[in-house]
Amino acid sequence: MEAKKRFYITTPIYYPSDKLHIGHTYCTVATDAMARYKRLTGCEVMFLTGTDEHGQKIEDKAREAGVTPHQYVDNIVTGPRGVLDLWKLMNISNDRFIRTTDGYHVSAIQKIFKKMYDNGDIYKGTYKGKYCKPCESFWTESQLADGKCPDCGREVTDAEEEAYFFKLSKYADKVQRLLEDTDFLEPRSRVNEMVNNFIKPGLEDLCVSRTSFTWGIPVDFDPGHVVYVWVDALSNYITALGYDNDQYNDYEKFWPADVHFVGKEIVRFHSIIWPAMLMSLGEPLPKKVFGHGWLLLDGGKMSKSKGNVVDPYILAEMFGVDALRFFLLRTFPFGSDGNFSNEALIQTINVDLANDLGNLLSRTVSMVGKYFGGQLPDGCGPSEEELRLAECCAQSNCFGVAVKPGDTACDAELIGLAAGLRSRYEDAMEQFAFQNGLSEIFKVIDRANKYIDENAPWVLAKDMEANGPRLAHVMYNLLETLRICAILLTPFIPTSAAEVLRQIGACEQCSTWDSAAAWGSLSGTVTVQRGDNLFPRVDADKALKELEAAAGAAKKAALPDLEIEPQLEEKVDFDTFCKSDFRAVKVKDCQPVKKSEKLLRFTLDDGTGTDRQILSGIAKWYKPEDLIGKTLMAIVNLPPRKMMGQESCGMLISAVHTEKGEECLNLLILDGKIPAGAKMC
Repeated sequence: MEAKKRFYITTPIYYPSDKLHIGHTYCTVATDAMARYKRLTGCEVMFLTGTDEHGQKIEDKAREAGVTPHQYVDNIVTGPRGVLDLWKLMNISNDRFIRTTDGYHVSAIQKIFKKMYDNGDIYKGTYKGKYCKPCESFWTESQLADGKCPDCGREVTDAEEEAYFFKLSKYADKVQRLLEDTDFLEPRSRVNEMVNNFIKPGLEDLCVSRTSFTWGIPVDFDPGHVVYVWVDALSNYITALGYDNDQYNDYEKFWPADVHFVGKEIVRFHSIIWPAMLMSLGEPLPKKVFGHGWLLLDGGKMSKSKGNVVDPYILAEMFGVDALRFFLLRTFPFGSDGNFSNEALIQTINVDLANDLGNLLSRTVSMVGKYFGGQLPDGCGPSEEELRLAECCAQSNCFGVAVKPGDTACDAELIGLAAGLRSRYEDAMEQFAFQNGLSEIFKVIDRANKYIDENAPWVLAKDMEANGPRLAHVMYNLLETLRICAILLTPFIPTSAAEVLRQIGACEQCSTWDSAAAWGSLSGTVTVQRGDNLFPRVDADKALKELEAAAGAAKKAALPDLEIEPQLEEKVDFDTFCKSDFRAVKVKDCQPVKKSEKLLRFTLDDGTGTDRQILSGIAKWYKPEDLIGKTLMAIVNLPPRKMMGQESCGMLISAVHTEKGEECLNLLILDGKIPAGAKMC
């Protein structure tokens, strides 16, 4: 028995400084689609993803939150609506999940670091230069862009500390040849960027340890040093297979990786540093690194630190997981940037999924039910001539040739287009051109919808005696087309594709990769099973309003429960404090100020026998009638000031704080037994 082909694919491991956004989801869904495709073709797949959990930024975030770094990352990774919950929601089929805090990884990194040190490729020195904390990257003055980090555009700080360095410069020529002379890095445009921007100007040695923070893997032979991010993070691709540890035993089986999918912002680390590290270790290089584009929001890259991110939970829960998965890979070429918008998502759902695929499935299954009681009659399947045409089209990728004079050209065109679909789809998928693969599927779906109109089944059904066999054949061709399309859609919309196959009565044997290239796999007496509408049309205006409300609620929920202004550090002497005259005042009347949404006008008894008027901007929190008769506190010796043309003599005292991002105000309401004019001290 021939051994299965093996395929190893990875996402980058994501940095859990905050909840993941739609950009991370995009990469992971693409990786999942590729893994599912390879499994569909019969490969034994290893699909790895995970989290990169060390570093100064995590340490600082944990300190701000009042928890340990481990507690902080645990909340992001395994907590409610964390990374693991998100991948479960998005139906991600990863075989393994690595955390760089896993014990087996920690011990393996210490061994890897020591190997590179013993090889003479790591040496001790002192780092002095510029440091970007958000990117965890060191830069020279000449590498900065307008004095800021060239990757993220944020401020950098001066850094100087003892550190170990990796002799990256030693491998510059080898890495350059790897990039220029092979297809190791794709898309090809990324090669010129790496070579011209990083290698040709002079590849500098890489800082690989830190002493200014402790949240990292200790260098076991030099206490005080922790292994810096890229040795720790990049090595996950081999430690997760069992390299230098006993946790797993898959290194010989799956390494080298077939492809690393990474965002273009970290291509430098994966295409220059990672191969150099492997060269130092004497290990094989991955076959390919593919740097995909960014999802842009309002023209700019989504960023957790900028706060301009899209929550995949909200989108998946509102529109469905498969709809979101489909949109991400249908809309944007994988190697290029794409502009994300809720409007584009809704349009894709309505046009491709509801109008085209959903309508084709619903109409076909309904007509089989209406005209044939849910089961096609015997003998409605393909003729020998049609099978020969289909085989020819599958092999040569041609279509549109009539079977023989007298046969309908539309039959031949549909059969030819569908029979050759798998070959065209495979070509696209092997190039990671997910958009093109889906485009080929929807060419067939569009042709099938046109085929219904050309054959007008409702007209044929008026004379079943004369037209019944033709109508049954038309229905068979539509079901067979749906079968092939559903198989090839499985990597993208796995749950919905399985439902399509169920509704059209496709058996297990006619739902395989091999059967997708064989026209006529469905039984000629197939029985359909009506189901729910897979992709209902979305009311765009209503959905956009709901999305705005959901995003606002989520943003508010993420804010701290309670925020108190910090106390002032500046001290006030006692004599100055005593100059403020705090008095009890009773509210005789309270009215809103005309033409003002904020101000209330108070008429107050301050104990002097003369009414005092104070204006206060508290209308948001209090109704005037609720305050009449209350005893409040006021400063009465402030100079009068004009507000909305009226004089305000003093200030009412209130307490202010913030809850979930909303300002809250409470007047100091005193015991009613306190007489008006009583001095507060």
